[in-house]
This record gives sequence, structure tokens and C-alpha cells, in this order.
Amino acid sequence: MRKIFTFLVFLLPCLLFAQVNAIDGIWLNKAVPDGRVDSVYQGIELPQSFTGEDVIIGVTDWGFDYTHPVFYDLQKQNCRILRVWDQFRNAGPAPDGFTYGTEIVGQEALLAAQCDTFNVYEYGYHGTHVTSIAAGSGSMSGSFRGVAPGANIILCTFLVSEQAVVDAFHWMFQVAQQEQKRLVINMSWGLYYMGYMDGTGLVASAMQELSDQGVVFVTSAGNNGDVKFHVHQDFNTNTDTLMSMIEFATGGEPHRYGESITMTSSPNTSFSYAIAVADDQGGIIGYTPFYNTQRGDFSLDTTAYVVGYPVEYKIDNVAASVPNALPHVRLRVKKSIYGGVKYGLIVAANEGDFHAWNVIELTNDVGNWGGAFTAPNAGWTAGNKEYGIGAPANVPCAISVAAHQARQKNNTTGEFTGAGNIAGFSSWGPVIGNPDKPDISAPGQSVMAALSSFTSSTDHTPTNTFSFNGRTYGFCSLSGTSMSSPFVTGVVALMLEANPYLTPDQVKYILKQTAYHDQYTESGPQLAIGAGKVDAYQAVLMALQIDGIEQHSVSYSRCRVYPNPVENKAFVVIEGDENMYDVQLFDMSGRQLMHQTMTSGVNNIDMQAYASGCYFIKINDGKNIITKKIIKQ
Repeated sequence: MRKIFTFLVFLLPCLLFAQVNAIDGIWLNKAVPDGRVDSVYQGIELPQSFTGEDVIIGVTDWGFDYTHPVFYDLQKQNCRILRVWDQFRNAGPAPDGFTYGTEIVGQEALLAAQCDTFNVYEYGYHGTHVTSIAAGSGSMSGSFRGVAPGANIILCTFLVSEQAVVDAFHWMFQVAQQEQKRLVINMSWGLYYMGYMDGTGLVASAMQELSDQGVVFVTSAGNNGDVKFHVHQDFNTNTDTLMSMIEFATGGEPHRYGESITMTSSPNTSFSYAIAVADDQGGIIGYTPFYNTQRGDFSLDTTAYVVGYPVEYKIDNVAASVPNALPHVRLRVKKSIYGGVKYGLIVAANEGDFHAWNVIELTNDVGNWGGAFTAPNAGWTAGNKEYGIGAPANVPCAISVAAHQARQKNNTTGEFTGAGNIAGFSSWGPVIGNPDKPDISAPGQSVMAALSSFTSSTDHTPTNTFSFNGRTYGFCSLSGTSMSSPFVTGVVALMLEANPYLTPDQVKYILKQTAYHDQYTESGPQLAIGAGKVDAYQAVLMALQIDGIEQHSVSYSRCRVYPNPVENKAFVVIEGDENMYDVQLFDMSGRQLMHQTMTSGVNNIDMQAYASGCYFIKINDGKNIITKKIIKQ
């Protein structure tokens, strides 16, 4: 039985990558042509039309309206939401294997529950909007239809805790196993201190484990592309002390605490850090005590008096993260009540590639929009927009989605009109150790989709309302990578309907290989674009041409596959306990390169004849089938 020990019972829109628009949005049924989804619906030169049938879309979010007609089938007869887990709702029953929250199963129970929990401040709407982009069936007239209107849906309103997120993933996987359907999970949220900024940690490990078993993860890349909230210094070549002014982000009232500074450096290195107290002109008045990451793992909540000014701050210090030995610090600084007093970050080290990020800190322990680092005087270092992707978008197995403005297609001429620029808010890559993030871009600016009819928020004005079962429903326009992520999630559902045997790595490979470019991607910031703009039609075509690898493991085979990566002119070793293994080697296109039977003990696969790149090993022990991705350098 899993039990969650850390409950952070606050969940606000600041955790989610979306912005409310005051302007009219782009109708979903007019935006989907930008991603070439309309050609998939029409089945042009395809064996059939695809809408995501027999695929489950799981959404981890907040603000779900279970009654909204966009979650019914196209005939508005049957609700496509299979079940939900509201981790905040304490009435029970909890899902099998868990000890908290409430699982609601079936149409009758969902309609009776109506929506997820009032989460402290208000009933939300973000999750309804996100899910309708991925899988909504549209209004009564068919407008605002999502990308995969034939997909089944499961929803989790999650607590803001790493363990709660991991539990949500495992619950969704259990449901998909029971339903015997492929699963793609959407995450339109992110934090800069959940796990580590190189894409490792508890959530990352769970994602990779489930990805190895066939789950596809899609996530928003973040909305900090318009703020210079990252600062960097290579202490290997420049041992001068780093000084950067901490600007406090706007908004968040009345739940404002201050800023959260996340810091890290190279593996097996250390650094010292302190807060400088400065005047309006950047003149340093004094410093708090310095702390060194080598001090070990510790947490601190204190007030330091610097020339009479109280500086309140909290520290979570990790000397060496597991598994990558990165020093990691979260430094939370409370905003000063004294006018004319500013705070700076001071860092010193003898070696290491140092990075820091500045985001808002709220009293509920969440917040993800950036505050700038600035350089008021000579000797200070200003921030930049790079390395702007946090968790879970920085996890290697995730498909991290940037946002652009959709161009609209003229149905008569077939021409596209309107701006197709990369959204200014879309976060820039790369990720530490992963230069290819974000992976792809999708429509995410001014997207009109479903609005929860139960929301108590006043940040929106519902439009295009209609009645269904005696209740009024509407739509609203939002912008953010929160909107582009479910667009790609829907495209993945179309691909998995076309070829249910694709591995998650093959799904990502196909999306990136088939992405298209135009004048906007060529002129836009390359670190914010990824492989290009998503092309659902070409992705489905390629999915149909690739031989996928069936996966149906219940538990892992007791075998080890190493080393990974494989150096040139080396062997992959498969070491196992079972009597017999059926082993196949595939390239990224699904072409079989090797097939042989191996026995218990140590077996070798000769990789010398193969070029550098990515390969899949499929291992069948007679009970389970698993796949492992192998990189040959």
C-alpha cells in the first residue's frame, strides 16, 4: 500500500503554465489545421480516419468539470471520462493500492460529483481547458473540437508533492493496464525545484520507469521566455565571485512570500553562497553569512540582521544529488518590508559550471514565473533567458512542448493566414546535459477551448455558451505552453491509434522527424523552437510505416543490460536469471537488426558493426516483454 507522507494542500494557477487572454481566441477547429490534424480526420491517403480511439489520455492538473459536454462522444451520448482521482477529496474510497483521495468511476458517479475539489481559494478551470484541447469533442455545433475527440480520458487532481505526482502516474498506468489501452499522460504544469534541473529526481525516475513500459509523457515547456531569470558562470574558467541582483517578480498577492532561487553546479563540485543587501543603486551594504554546499544536506529557516536590516530566508541544501552528484540548493528569500533595500545573490567557487534560476515564491510553497537577475553596476552579472525549462519538462523521456501562434487555413484556397510566430512567453532551452530541449512546438497562443462551468474565478469571460442537460457551458481563450502541450498529447493519441506498438522513444522520434519549418521557425529564437512545428498528418503517416515493439510487461524481467551508452567497438551485456531469453535488436525506424536466443547468465551483443545512434533491445523471458533504449557513441 502506498501512503503519502508530505501533503502540500495548496494548489494555485501559478503552478500551471497558462495565461488568461483578454482578446478573442482562435477556435480549436480552426487551429488544428496548423498542426495538420484536419488531414488525419479526413483520412487523406490513410487507411482510415483517426481520432484517438482505443487510446487513453491521462491529465494531471486541477480545475476539472466532469459534466462538460466536450468530454462526451461526438454524438453527446456517452461521457468518455473513464474515472478520476481527486487527491484532495478525502471522502474516499481511495484507488486500489493507495490510502488517500477519492477515486470516482463511471458516468453516473462522475455526473453526481460534478467537478473536482474546491482547492483552498477557488474552483479552477485550467484542467478543463487543457483536457478539451487534447480530447474535447467540441460544442453542440462541432466548434472548438480538440485534437483526439475519440480518445478515452482519465483525470487526476494532484497534491503539490513529488510523491503525489508519482502516485498519479502509477494510478493512470494501472487503469490503462486494466483497460488494455495505450496511455499518454499530459502535464501542463511545472516547477523549478521539483527534482533537479538536469532532469533527474524522484518524478523523473518514475517517468522513465513507466516510459520503459510504454507510457508516453507530454509536458509544457514553460512560460518564462520573456524574462531573464537565469544566471550562469563557468567557474572552471572564471573564478571571480558571481554577483547578480535579485528582482522580485510581480503578482501573487496576497499569497506572496518572495523569491525562490534554485542553484546547481557540476557533479562533485561545491560552491558558497550568500545574500547581499544593497541600496537602490546597487551599492552593497552587507552580507548574510555564507553557506557552502559541502556542509552537507540540511534545511534552515532563519533571519540574519545585516546592518540592522532583517533578512528572512530559507535554505534547502543538497551536497550531492542522487544519482548525478550535483550540488543543489533552494534559497527562498522573503521580500523586504523596507523601501530602497534590494537583495543580491553572491556565489563563490573554485570550479564548476554554475547555474541559478529566480522564480516567485508564494506562501503555499509553489510558484513558477520568473523574476529577473540584473546587473546594476560593473562587476554584477545580468540574467538571460536560456536554460529556462524546469521539471517535469526537463526529464529526458518527456516530450517537452513549446508554443507558437496558430495560422488559420482558408478552406477555399488552402492557404494559411495570420502570424505563426513562436510565442514570446515560451521558455527557452537547453537543459543541463540535454541540448535538444524543448522537443517540438505546437499552437498555444490565444487558444479557445472549454471553460469549467463550476469555476469561481473571475479571470475570464465565457463566450459561445450553449445549454446541455439543463446547464450552461462556455469557452474561454488562454495562452501558454499549457495549451500547446495537450495539442501534442492529442497528436500522440492519433499516432498510437494508428500504430499501438510504438515505443515512447519512437513516438518522440517521429514527432521530431516530421516537424515542419516555416519563416517563423527560421526567424525565431532557436532555443525556443525545438525540432519545429508539430505535423500530425506526417507523424501518423510515419507511425504507420514503422514497426513498433509490443510491450506488455507486468513486472520487470530479472535481467541487467549494460553498459549504456555503449562505446565504439564494444558489446552490450545482457545478464539474467531466467533459463531462456528471446532477444531482438531494432534501429529507430523499427527495422530488426538481430534476433537470437540467449540463456541465463552473461550474454553479449556485438555492436561493432552498427553506426553511432539510438537502438532498442527487446527482451522476452516468456513471461514479460520489455524494451531498453541503447545509445551507441
